[in-house]
Formats: sequence, structure tokens, C-alpha cells
Amino acid sequence: MQNTIFALPITIISMLLFFVLFFGIGFILNMLLRMSWIMAIIYPIIAIFLIDNVRFIEYFTNSKEAFSQLGTQLVSLAPIDIMIVSSGFAGTILAGVTIKLLRNKGYRMF
Repeated sequence: MQNTIFALPITIISMLLFFVLFFGIGFILNMLLRMSWIMAIIYPIIAIFLIDNVRFIEYFTNSKEAFSQLGTQLVSLAPIDIMIVSSGFAGTILAGVTIKLLRNKGYRMF
């Protein structure tokens, strides 16, 4: 019973943290590298590293097993986990939109 009481606040806080974290990282990378969508392109790779327990080198040395395990992990994600990971992706998208908007308004960043 106690787990269900704290599930909603923990989910909301986790979603907010992922959103703010990846918005900040995306904003800084977009500003420094002068590419508006760099973090939105990189984020799926980061999400795979967060979800899967396979080492990066195994995707090249043992591809069939690594991608099979990745598919299994992706299918078995809980809806709450999908919401948390999606909020991080929304943060990266909003960072790209914000950078584009600021550049169109005349702000020069680095």
C-alpha cells in the first residue's frame, strides 16, 4: 500500500527532473555547437544506454544478441518508465525550439 501512495509524486518528480535535465543539457549543447537539434538526435542513443544493460561494444561484436536483448527491454518497459523517458525527449525538443526562437529574435549565442 505504501508504494502506491508515493508512486504518483515520484513519477511526477522524475518526469520533471528528466525534462529539466535534458532541456538544460540540450540548450547548452545547442548553444555551444550551434546546431539546434543536436541533442534531439543524440537523445535516443542516451535513452538506449539508460534502458539496456548491454555494453556498447557488444552492439558490434555480438549484434544479434545485443539488439534482441534491446528489443526485449524496450517491449517490457512499464508505462511510467516510458513517460519518464518521453519527458526527457520533450525537454530536448523544447531546447531546440527555444534556441531556434532565440536566434530568430536576434540573440547571438557564442
